[in-house]
Amino acid sequence: MGRYTGPVCRLCRREGMKLCDKHKCATLKRNFPPGMHGKSSHGKPSGYSKQLREKQKARRIFGISEKQMVKYYKKAVKSTGDSSAQLVEQLERRLDNVLFRAGFASTRRQARQFVAHGLFNMNGHRVTIPSIQVKEGDTFTVREKNRGMNAFNNLAKATQPKWLNVDAPAFTGKVIAKPEKSDMEAAFDAQIIIEFYSR
Repeated sequence: MGRYTGPVCRLCRREGMKLCDKHKCATLKRNFPPGMHGKSSHGKPSGYSKQLREKQKARRIFGISEKQMVKYYKKAVKSTGDSSAQLVEQLERRLDNVLFRAGFASTRRQARQFVAHGLFNMNGHRVTIPSIQVKEGDTFTVREKNRGMNAFNNLAKATQPKWLNVDAPAFTGKVIAKPEKSDMEAAFDAQIIIEFYSR
């Protein structure tokens, strides 16, 4: 199954939080799961249900497939140190996420589209793969012919995490450190995701 192309707010309602960039998200008025039984659902969620929801929430925040999530999990558990921190680091180091966190896009979906359309150079070369894992020392730049786009007008006003350095006038950014678990937006629990795949 490919990329999700259905109603975005349906995913917001399913996860119980605003995941889209719409000002009038359906979650604001209907804060319950979609479907005919969404509003009347009751009972205490099982442990599996809680784990599944955390995993799905992370997938939908970063816009990745199940196959990609499994790949990140396997790499995280093989590495030394805290597996949950390694999982978060891999998600944070995706190029589309880095561009979003740096302020070059208003959402991760927009950042993914910008990369896919070839609007950016990475280390001097044009890139079109949003899932590229950046590393310390990598630079990313808006291609010169795309710098006049309205999407980049508010770049100087954006707040970047401490592991990124952005030169707004030059339309350039650089990865100056590794993202830490504390740098991640506290929207999901990575440890629960590790437990979900480890069961």
